Amino acid sequence: LSPFSAFDESISSSLGLTMGIKTALPKTELYLYTAVLSLALLWAGSWIIEASSENVNRKAFRENVKPGWHYFGRKMDVSDFEWVMWFTTFRNHILFALSGHVIFAKICSMLSPKNRSLIYMLYGSLAVLITMGWTYITLILSHCIILYSVALVKRKWLCFVAGLTSLATFKMEPFNTWQEGFATGSFDLQDVLFYGGCGFSIMRCMSFALENCEKKDGNYSFLDLIKYNFYLPFFFFGPVMTFDRFHEQVNREMWNITIHALVHLGAILVVDVFFHFLYILTIPNDLKLLKQLSDWSLAGLAYSNLVYDWVKSAVLFGVINTVSRLDHLDPPQPPKCITMLYVFAETHFDRGINDWLCKYVYDYIGENHDAIFKELLATICTFAVTTLWLGPCELVYIWSFFNCFGLNFELWVAKLFSLPPFSTIERNLMSEAMSRRIRGLFNAVNFWQIVLYNVLALNSLDFAQLVTKRLLLKGFPLSTLSVLFVTYCGVQLIKERERKQALLDDPEPVPPTEASKQKAE
Repeated sequence: LSPFSAFDESISSSLGLTMGIKTALPKTELYLYTAVLSLALLWAGSWIIEASSENVNRKAFRENVKPGWHYFGRKMDVSDFEWVMWFTTFRNHILFALSGHVIFAKICSMLSPKNRSLIYMLYGSLAVLITMGWTYITLILSHCIILYSVALVKRKWLCFVAGLTSLATFKMEPFNTWQEGFATGSFDLQDVLFYGGCGFSIMRCMSFALENCEKKDGNYSFLDLIKYNFYLPFFFFGPVMTFDRFHEQVNREMWNITIHALVHLGAILVVDVFFHFLYILTIPNDLKLLKQLSDWSLAGLAYSNLVYDWVKSAVLFGVINTVSRLDHLDPPQPPKCITMLYVFAETHFDRGINDWLCKYVYDYIGENHDAIFKELLATICTFAVTTLWLGPCELVYIWSFFNCFGLNFELWVAKLFSLPPFSTIERNLMSEAMSRRIRGLFNAVNFWQIVLYNVLALNSLDFAQLVTKRLLLKGFPLSTLSVLFVTYCGVQLIKERERKQALLDDPEPVPPTEASKQKAE
């Protein structure tokens, strides 16, 4: 599902996509698009592999490229602290904590299934206490008590003010430094666990408070909030699961997790292979090397950085989600892959936070998402909260501005093309196949806007500026048009996948003559 589903539907209807989503293109044309896209990806990949192999001993690479597969003589890109933390440095600690949760929770829940959520809370609280100390638990509980007290008033605006103020105390000086002193001990993961646990706790408390405002009869108890907040798999690293879903699902039957576990294990192995051959995270940090690379290499690096971040999000949340499925929960789904995106309305990397923002901010303010000014206010408020969540700084401000602009620009274009003469031309003078091709051209441009607007946050502003200059200015027209054509081919393949899914979800009715023939046969 689209994270901004109602907004996405308004775009689709305005552009006539609802009518043409089932429009097919000739098979030979689709085969051509597949061949072009495959060759382009292989070509760009070969450039990146070559750059990785030839420059492995550069001074700029020494810090982030470490020994990897000794038997094959390959070094590994270790630029991403989060990935290395999960699957190398602190892998055993994380596995121990999650395994302990599974074993302890299963044994106790079999003995007392009615108290399953209470048992999860007790184990989670004990694990946090042992890891971070009693002063940290006290800090978290103090914020929980404050936000629970506000929730009893049942005023949404007051819940937002209190919740966002609490979140700001962990994102701004001097409050964050003062509160960080409540974490006892000193170890490598302390900062990550401290800010992760505090940030996600505030978002969960806000979800609880806002859901309590919707409760007509009485209030949820403080114990309900503690059960929700101290569920260990979600506590430090997320994802955020809104309180209404957690409260409803915590006592459901077991989900089948075998396929999910195998898929995530396979993804971990694939990423490990890639890190030994494609140094996609280290190369963008070396501006001297970047200036020597081809336009295709830079385009491939920008694209691969976004794909990797999606894979990382899907895998990290997938590991936690697999554990939570053992606890009978249906956690937020992985984000939609950047390869399958061509509109800002579907762009996100954390579906849990995205669902939270849509439920409590975006949909609440934007309502049916068809009014331009109301939509503008909804997106500004959404990205304002997102900026506070990510931590206010220059790079986050730039990222929020461009993505907020992109999201609104899609609506403005949709509204424009829904008016005459554009709507008349599309409806009366164009075939549905030609309409799909023309929309694909606009979507290809939009795809690279998404890439460039997001790579500056995932990598660096300098890298994003260099890619933009090379593709739009120095590389024009050859590199610009060739990259856009390859992107257009990819967009049409995405549209073909969406067309097949639409036919499965809503099969076209069989004509009466054919239906009678099938019945006779």
